[in-house]
Amino acid sequence: MSDIENPWKVTGKREVYSNPWISLTEFDVVNPGGGKGIYGKVHFKNAAIGVIALDEDLNTYLVGQYRFVLDAYSWEIPEGGCPEGQETYLEAAQRELLEEAGLIADNWTELLRFHLSNSVCDEHGIIFLARNLKQDVASPEETEQDLRSKKVPFSEAVAMVNDGRITDSISIMAIQKLQLMLLLKEI
Repeated sequence: MSDIENPWKVTGKREVYSNPWISLTEFDVVNPGGGKGIYGKVHFKNAAIGVIALDEDLNTYLVGQYRFVLDAYSWEIPEGGCPEGQETYLEAAQRELLEEAGLIADNWTELLRFHLSNSVCDEHGIIFLARNLKQDVASPEETEQDLRSKKVPFSEAVAMVNDGRITDSISIMAIQKLQLMLLLKEI
C-alpha cells in the first residue's frame, strides 16, 4: 500500500470499549518527534456503504431519518453497513437500496472509496451508482421505522448539498462525484 515506514511506535495497547459495531482501543505510543503519549482509535466493524440511484430522467432518491448521534433529522442517499466477510460491498449496496428506498437496479458502478475522520477512526467505505431502476417495496430495519424516501431531481440534491440541507459526508461525496461525472459527460 505504501513504501513509507510508520513513524509511530506502539509500546502498549488496551481495548477500552467494544460493541457489535465499534471498538475503542487506547495505544501507548512514541510519536514521530520522540514524545511519549497515548492515541485512541475507533475501529469500525462494518464498511460504510452508500448508494446514489439515478433514473433515466436524472432523478435521484433520498432517505430521511432522525439521527440519534446528531439529535437532528438528516436527508441522505441510501446507506448502511457491510459486515466484513458476510457479504460483498455490492451485495450490501443492493440490500441497502432495496431496504431503504424500495428500489432494485440492473446496473451498478463503483464510484469511489473513502476514509472518514481518519485521525481517530479506521472507518472506510464505498459508494455505488445504481442505474436502470425498478420500484419494489422498502423494508427498513427496526431502527429505521421513521425512514422517509423521496424522489428528487438530481439538480435539487446538488442544491441541497450547496445550501446545507444535506450535511451527511457520504451523501455529499456521492452527489458531488456524480455531478462532476455528469459535467464531464462520463455517464
